[in-house]
Amino acid sequence: MDLRIHNTRQDMQSFGIERLGGLRIAQGTDGGDAAATNPDIGFGDAVWRSGDPALYQQIKYFRHSEGVRRRSRLGNRKLKDYFRRMTHAMLLEDRSIIAVTGAEARTFLQGLITNDIEKVAHGRAIYAALLTPQGKILFDFLITEGDAAILIDCHRDARDTLIRRLSMYKLRAKIQIEAREQLAVLAGLDGPAAHRGITFEDPRLPALGHRIIGARAEMPEMIPGAQIYTVHRVSLGVPEARDFGSDRMFALDADLDELQAVDFNKGCYVGQELTARMKHRGTARKRLLLIESEAVLPPSGDLRAGGHSVGEIVSTYGARGFALVRLDRLEEAGDTVVEAEGVRVAVTKQPWLSA
Repeated sequence: MDLRIHNTRQDMQSFGIERLGGLRIAQGTDGGDAAATNPDIGFGDAVWRSGDPALYQQIKYFRHSEGVRRRSRLGNRKLKDYFRRMTHAMLLEDRSIIAVTGAEARTFLQGLITNDIEKVAHGRAIYAALLTPQGKILFDFLITEGDAAILIDCHRDARDTLIRRLSMYKLRAKIQIEAREQLAVLAGLDGPAAHRGITFEDPRLPALGHRIIGARAEMPEMIPGAQIYTVHRVSLGVPEARDFGSDRMFALDADLDELQAVDFNKGCYVGQELTARMKHRGTARKRLLLIESEAVLPPSGDLRAGGHSVGEIVSTYGARGFALVRLDRLEEAGDTVVEAEGVRVAVTKQPWLSA
């Protein structure tokens, strides 16, 4: 088999290859490397590499040389190459995993979070939040099942605080709550999901792709992708913890109901009374909307139209960001120019947002 990578003189890191016998993880591809004989490579596929800039290049797929029929998997035959089929997967270094184990793990979480824990299964996740008794968001997270536990995929900066908060409610519940440092989180925006690892579709929006939770020790070296993922998420107008703040925003104002994070048919949970009242009385007059500008947006400040405030900026990412907007005032403003600190701003209602 001819392993050939065109138009590159950088080292190539293995992506989707668990083991290549005695070959090094990064082997130069400048034509100066000696040919290697390896029985596990003999019937593997040739590698085709993406045409992205070197920093983001990834192996796209494996292909046989013409006339060679596939007889075995590439790499060690005893281990499934679970990254082999992943395309554009990114390591989310800003995420952490918390495990809740024990006979009462599901019952414990069901009485706390905004979504129904009974929807969680291996390969299926929910998006949920933990609120204050007054209905304001403290934490948001994804929850799935695997590794003999209920796994909470949360923001790394919030992990320890979330563990302390959950422990405060533990009392005599037969559960254990712990961080799983040995697990890492990846996001795949396109292509099929991995065969191994704990894989699930992001329950918020199909365009957010799938998530993979896997052992750090079994993952190849990867370029951190949190910043790239954030750009994609913000382009879709999907807010997260940085945009909510802590104890600042009601769940419905932050679009959590539209992102499948609130189940209005489940039993009681912390903050449920006010959240349900806002839903059924239609008193949620604010929404987190996407804002854009041709210039860098100020990190905070009022959005004003015709001298009147229509909302406030809560987070920015260069020329994009989120603002908590009064829908009635925005409608009254009509075609009036909206500005923030002298910067002209376009306010957009996300396509997935129905109300």
